[in-house]
Amino acid sequence: MKIKAIAFCVLAALGLSYTAQAQTDSVMMRKIFDEALVNGQCYENLRYLCKKIGPRLSGSAGAQKSVEWSKKLMDGYGFDRVYLQEVMVPHWVRGEKEQGYIVTGTKRTSVALAALGMSVATPKAGVTAEVIELHSLKELETLGESKIKGKIVFFNRPFDERFIEAGSAYGTAGDQRNAGPGAASMYGAVAVIVRSLTSALDNYPHTGGTSYGTNKPIPAAAISTIAANQLSNMLKQQGNTPVKFYLKTNCQTLPDVMSYNVIGEIKGSENNKKYITVGGHLDSWDLAEGAHDDGTGVMQSVEVLRIYKALGYKPKNNIRAVFFMNEENGHKGGLKYAEQALKDKEEHIAAIETDEGGFTPRGFSFDRATPAFITGINRQWKKLFELYEADRLVVGGSGTDIGPLRETHPNAMLIGFRPDSQRYFDIHHTPNDVFENVNKRELELGAASIASLIYLIDQHGLKF
Repeated sequence: MKIKAIAFCVLAALGLSYTAQAQTDSVMMRKIFDEALVNGQCYENLRYLCKKIGPRLSGSAGAQKSVEWSKKLMDGYGFDRVYLQEVMVPHWVRGEKEQGYIVTGTKRTSVALAALGMSVATPKAGVTAEVIELHSLKELETLGESKIKGKIVFFNRPFDERFIEAGSAYGTAGDQRNAGPGAASMYGAVAVIVRSLTSALDNYPHTGGTSYGTNKPIPAAAISTIAANQLSNMLKQQGNTPVKFYLKTNCQTLPDVMSYNVIGEIKGSENNKKYITVGGHLDSWDLAEGAHDDGTGVMQSVEVLRIYKALGYKPKNNIRAVFFMNEENGHKGGLKYAEQALKDKEEHIAAIETDEGGFTPRGFSFDRATPAFITGINRQWKKLFELYEADRLVVGGSGTDIGPLRETHPNAMLIGFRPDSQRYFDIHHTPNDVFENVNKRELELGAASIASLIYLIDQHGLKF
C-alpha cells in the first residue's frame, strides 16, 4: 500500500506540474497575441513592401531594393545579428506585354494571357498554329508526334473541386504548367497555352514558373479561365473550320545575377548552435505587388522576432527569420540556406514556412510526422491553440524554401503554416495580388500563431 501511495503522489505531482506549465504557456501565448493585435507592425511593413517597392522578381531592381530595405528593417529592430547571404539567381524578364487571340476563319478573339516564368519568346512576328486541347500530360504520349507536331498544345484540366484544401487542387493541376511545355516540346509542339491554376472564373491570367528540363524550350503562356472555357467551346464547335491561336511573347532569360537571402537572429540563451527558423520568400512575380505571395509570409516572419523583443522573451535556442530569394523561379535561396547551414554545422530543431497567404490561421502541418507525433502534439498543445482557432495540427507539407533541409538536416521538423486556403488561388500569381487584398487582423493573427508555436517548440522541444 505504501508503494502505491507513493506512486499516486508522484503522478499527482506530475499532473500539477503539467497543469502549471500549461498555464504558463497559455499566459505567454495571450501576451503574444495581444502584442500582435494591438502593437503589430507586419501590416504597415507589408504596405511599404508592396506600395514603395512592388514587384520583386529575382534579378530585378525591385528585388535588390527589397533586400536593402529588409536588412534595414531588421537592423532597426535591434536583432542580435542581421546579415545577407549571397546567392546567385536567375534573371528572367517578361518584356513587352504579351498578345494572344483565337483565330477562327477571319475572326480574331482576343484573350487574357501572361507568359509563364522562364518561358522563351516567340519569333518577333509571333506564332500562329492549330490548337489541340489536352487534359493531361499522359495524352501527349497517347496521341504521339503525328497528332501534336506543329500545333499549339492547350492544357485545359481545371481544378478538382472535390478537394477541401485548395492547395491540393493546385497540386494536382500544376503539372500542366510546371512540366507541360517541356513535355509538349518532345512531341513537336510549337507552343503551349495553359488554363490558369485557379477555381475562380475570371479574366486574370495566372503566371508561374515552368521548367523544360533537357527538352527544347518553346513559348508558353497561361490564359484566363474565362478564355480557356471560350477556347474549349470553340474547339468543340469547330466543325470543318480549324481553330488556331496566335501567340506573341517577348520574354528572355539574362545571365544569373547576385542576390541575397536576408536573415535576422535572436541568440539563444542556452543552445547557441541550435536553431528554429521561420521564413517566407521575398521575391514575387512581376504582374503585381506580391502581397499574399509572399509579402505576408516575410512580414509575419520578422514580426515573430519583433514580438519576442517587445515582450522581452529570451529564447533558449537561436530564433532566425529568413527572407528567401528566388522561390518563384529557381528556389536558389532555399538551396543556399540549407547548404550553408550544413557547412556551418548548425542543428535545426525546426523550420516553419509561411507561403500560403496571409489569411485566417487554421493551424500547422508537419512534414513526415509519425502518427505518434501527431497524437502527442495534439494532446499537449491543441487546447492552447483552440482559443485562437488555429488548432489544426496535422501531417502535411511544409514549403519549397525549407524543403532542402530535408536532406541536409534530416532531424529537423519541417512545418507549414496553414491559413484558410479558399481565397488564395483566386489571387495567386495574378495582377490582383496587391496590398488591398490583405486583411490586417488575419495577417496579425497568423504572425501571433507562428510566434506561439515557435515559443512552445523553444520551451519544450518536439519530443512526443
